[in-house]
Amino acid sequence: MDIHTDKIDETVLALLYLTLHVDGRAWKSYDWDVMNRLHEKGFIFNPVNKTKSVSLTEEGVKESERLFKKLFSKE
Repeated sequence: MDIHTDKIDETVLALLYLTLHVDGRAWKSYDWDVMNRLHEKGFIFNPVNKTKSVSLTEEGVKESERLFKKLFSKE
């Protein structure tokens, strides 16, 4: 099966919005390959550390919210 990784990345970024705190951190309990791609795209800071959360960049916070509304809003 050919997987569209960009769609997976967008969905995970949108789901990070669910646990986003005011300090821009979210739980990082997603596939490491996805997290690394989001880092390479500039949406999150380096996810490789001992914490259970990841920091979103300013662009990542905005895109996370946009994608969350696009994918999961009833409006």
